[in-house]
Amino acid sequence: MPHGDRDRQVHLDTAGLGRMPPAARAELTEWTRHEDRHGPHEVDEHVHHVVRPALDERLAAVLGAPAGETVLATGAADAFAALVPRLPLGPGDRIWTTPYEGVANLTVLTALRDRARCRLEVVPLRPDGDLDLEWMAAHIDDDVALVSVAHVPAGCGIVTPVEDIGRVLAPYRCLYAVDVSYSVGQLPVDAGRIGCQLLTGDAWRFLRGPESVGFAYASPELRRALAPYGTGPLLPPEGARVVALNAALAGQGPPAPAGDLAAGLRAAVEGTPGAELIAPGRVQSGIVTFRHAGMPAGRLRRALAARGVVVGKTVAQETPLYLPGRGVTAAVRVSVHHDNSARDAARFAHALQEALAGRGHHAVPTAVRAATPAPAPAPAPAASAAGGGAAAAPAAGLRAVSAGPVPGAGAAPAARVPRPRRTAGRGHLALVPAPAPHGTA
Repeated sequence: MPHGDRDRQVHLDTAGLGRMPPAARAELTEWTRHEDRHGPHEVDEHVHHVVRPALDERLAAVLGAPAGETVLATGAADAFAALVPRLPLGPGDRIWTTPYEGVANLTVLTALRDRARCRLEVVPLRPDGDLDLEWMAAHIDDDVALVSVAHVPAGCGIVTPVEDIGRVLAPYRCLYAVDVSYSVGQLPVDAGRIGCQLLTGDAWRFLRGPESVGFAYASPELRRALAPYGTGPLLPPEGARVVALNAALAGQGPPAPAGDLAAGLRAAVEGTPGAELIAPGRVQSGIVTFRHAGMPAGRLRRALAARGVVVGKTVAQETPLYLPGRGVTAAVRVSVHHDNSARDAARFAHALQEALAGRGHHAVPTAVRAATPAPAPAPAPAASAAGGGAAAAPAAGLRAVSAGPVPGAGAAPAARVPRPRRTAGRGHLALVPAPAPHGTA
C-alpha cells in the first residue's frame, strides 16, 4: 500500500456522523462566532427571514414533500416523541411496528400503548429477513391505527420496502410513520410515493449536516388528527446549525448508488475468517454490519481507527427486537457515502486483515468457523388472528404476531417480546425482558 494511503484517514461511518461539506462547516463556525459576539437575536432573524424559505424548499425536494410542511427539531427521535404520543388512540386500536424499530421510537410506541390501552403488535419477518407483506395484507383492518417503520434500521443495512407497505395501508384509515434517519441522503426518499403521514429524519448522517438537527414532515391528515390535542414540546435546533444544514443541502446532489462499494465491503467481511455478516433481507443499503468471533466490536473498531479507517459500532439495544434475539450484543457498522471510493473499500479490507492478524488475536480458521453452530434464531412470536376473537394484549409486553408456520417446518414456538424499562444507573431507556407471569415458562 502506498505511503500516502496509509497516512490518509478513511471515513466509513457516515451512518454515525457524516463529514460536513466545507461550506456547511464554514457557515456553522461563522454563525456560532456571530452568536457568541452579538447574541442569538440576529442569528434567529437571519434564520427566519433568509435561511428558512430556502431550507424549506430544499428539504421538500429531498423528502418529496410539499414545501412548508416540515418542522425542525433536535433529532428525528425528538420529533417522533413530540407528535406520536398525542394521537387519539383507544382500547380498540392496534399499532404495528417491526423487529427493526429503533429503541427511541419503540419506547414512545410502548408508552402510547400503555396510555391508550391499545395493542402493540410486531409484524413478522419472512425467513429471508424481509417484512412479511403478505401477512400485512391479510391482517390489515380499520382497527390498525398507526404503523411505524424504519426505512433503514440502525443495526443493519436492510432496506424496508416502504412504498410497498404504503400501498398495502392506503385503503385503510391508519396513519403511517416512516423513519428515514439512516436512508435519506443515501437512498431516494419520496413522502408522496411512500404514502406516509409522518416522515422523520436526522440531518447529520447521510445528509452530512451538523449534529442535533432533525426534521419531520407532517401531512395535513396528521395535523388534523393532532389539532384538538396539540403536540409535545419540540425544542428547535440552534440557529447556527440550521444555517449549516441549509448550506449542506445546497450542495446535496441526488443520492448516488453505493451498491458496488457496499458489495466490496461485504466481500471483504465474507472473506475474513471468524467474521459474520448481519445482513437480513434481499435489498441492502450502503451500511454493512458484522461481528467477529474472536474480537469484540469495540476493540475491532479501535484497531481499525488506529490504522486510519474510521468505522462505527452498533449495540443490540439500538434495535432491541432484532439483534438481541440473534445473540448479537455489539457489532461493527461500516457505511459509505457517495464521496467514498473503491480505494477506501480496499483500504478497509487491508486494515481489517491487519487488525485481526497476529496482534494478540488468533483469527478463527474457516474450518472451525464452519463447524461452529450459529446462534439459534429468535423464536417467532405467538400467532394472533386478525379481527375479533384474539386475546387481549398482555400488559407486560408487546403483542406478538406471527405469519404462521413456514411450509415444511413445524409451528413456531411462542416468545415474549421485551418492553421498555429504565435500568438502574443509566441515563437512557433500555429494553429488557419483562418478567414472566407465574405459572408460565
